[in-house]
Amino acid sequence: MAILTREEAKKIIDKVLAFSKADEVSVGLSGDRTGNIRYARNSVSTSGETSDLSLSVTSVYGKKSGTATINEFDDASLEKTVRRAEEIAKLAPDNPEYVPMLGAQQYAEGKAFAQSTADINPEYRAQAAFNSIDPCVKKNLTAAGYMEDSAGFSAMGNNKGLFGYNKSTSVDFSITVRTADGKGSGYVTRDYNDASKLNTSAATEIAMQKALASANTKALEPGKYTVILEPTAAADLLLNMMRSMDARSADEGRSFLGKKGGGTRLGEKLFDERITIYSDPMNAEIPGAPYSFDGRPQEKVVWVDKGVVKNMSYSRFWAEKQGVKATPPAGGFIFEGGNESIADLIKGTEKGILVTRFWYIRAVDPQTLLYTGLTRDGTFYIENGQIKYPVKNFRFNESPVIMLNNVEAIGKPVRASGSLVPPLKIRDFTFTSLSDAV
Repeated sequence: MAILTREEAKKIIDKVLAFSKADEVSVGLSGDRTGNIRYARNSVSTSGETSDLSLSVTSVYGKKSGTATINEFDDASLEKTVRRAEEIAKLAPDNPEYVPMLGAQQYAEGKAFAQSTADINPEYRAQAAFNSIDPCVKKNLTAAGYMEDSAGFSAMGNNKGLFGYNKSTSVDFSITVRTADGKGSGYVTRDYNDASKLNTSAATEIAMQKALASANTKALEPGKYTVILEPTAAADLLLNMMRSMDARSADEGRSFLGKKGGGTRLGEKLFDERITIYSDPMNAEIPGAPYSFDGRPQEKVVWVDKGVVKNMSYSRFWAEKQGVKATPPAGGFIFEGGNESIADLIKGTEKGILVTRFWYIRAVDPQTLLYTGLTRDGTFYIENGQIKYPVKNFRFNESPVIMLNNVEAIGKPVRASGSLVPPLKIRDFTFTSLSDAV
């Protein structure tokens, strides 16, 4: 069984620690059961399930460290792995940025495990795929989708008394529906910890509607437009921004939070005052792990409060160097919003463009967070509060920093890409050219 209990995991970790002769030693133990089903052209092409259990040992002498991994758990194999990690450490050069391991920590109980997801079996996956494929077949549409579910655990411990254990589950589903002539395309993605919230039929219905509505596009001139970004599209850009909240990059002038000539923009108002973004591993909709990869407890962190940058993420080394508290990076984030739906935002738009999602996003300038990419799978022109017709896809050049200063309306947040993201109405969004992509 790939999911060990807390007691089973601690027994193995304690045994490994007892074998160690190093100054410091940490052990990571993880296991999961992962299943998937994939279909294209209305037919399942692959399906499978894997189970894995693995252990890693990191031994440290002074500032030298070495790591070895194994997936065998008899005493001889475990001890051999410890010796291998120690041998590697002795051969390694000093790491000038090494920080001693943490001692015992207090962790909250994780909330990311759902039995409904852990119980998923091949029959469930087959039915989920059928519920997506069958309505497409009946309307002469072509479906291509993928669902992956996982249930697992992670545990960590060291010879300074630290021990952590967490169970989690996840199910991710995406569906692309094309019209028979290939001219119309619709896309929907869903991700949850709790599989009881997933309805592949309902998600596919939305993709079908987009596919049928997006055929026979008209070309609009590139330029600056008011756009409504669906949560999937908004998340594509916001995730890139949240990954750039690292303090060291800012201090060294390599990110949008760094100032020319030195210093950071911590405490500055960089966004519209309606923008508040925070992370909370105990949030019921996007529960996260109670600890970070290096053993630091995860807690609620406000990153942006009413447009003001309140926090950046600090590694333990950089926090010590700067004399501040070490703050792990955000996993999922919560972008506060209102109660308006996408339909409500459309009704309040005189002229604009609805964007389902972006594709092939690439960084242009990390210091301004300028990105380029393409719209895809359903882009529509809005006039007088109604969707008038589909438009050819665009290439865009835009920065989420600029975007969050041009906010006209914020809708109700929904889960997207592991975060809670609202649909956003943005003015002066820059489209630079047309794309023949569907």
